[in-house]
Amino acid sequence: MDTTALRSAYGRLLDAAAVPDLGDADDGGWNADQVLAHLLSVDAATAAVALGVVAGARPAFDNRISLDTWNLERIIAEHSGRADLIDHVRSQAAVLCDIADRLNEQAASVLVPTLLLSNDELVLDRPIPLSSLIDGLAESHVPGHTQQLLDLRTAPGKP
Repeated sequence: MDTTALRSAYGRLLDAAAVPDLGDADDGGWNADQVLAHLLSVDAATAAVALGVVAGARPAFDNRISLDTWNLERIIAEHSGRADLIDHVRSQAAVLCDIADRLNEQAASVLVPTLLLSNDELVLDRPIPLSSLIDGLAESHVPGHTQQLLDLRTAPGKP
């Protein structure tokens, strides 16, 4: 697989995460640390699925654990602060991309049963090729969370 777009998406996300003065979401949504913890959870699960496919298993992808508030807070607590979370996202994204770079066409085309939720809404519940799962990170997931982080920037005069 070609991970150029995914690596680029993570570069933009990491730049956005490093912006000072990221506040809380106006709508009560996730703060920056929760977004980063979510990405760590999704990336680890995606890497595990990819490695499982290479090992000959037929794993499934289910993003519900990466949406669980308790799990996100657990991940955050395991880090010493935002900079540590950012470093972990950077290194884990590199691992995921390195795994994806090494997937051959046969492995990339394996259908993975996939369950995706977003904002308590079912987004997808069907098998998709492993390559689509990984490409979806570059096409919508990571850019969406990049924008989410940018939206957390505190404007002058905003508490």
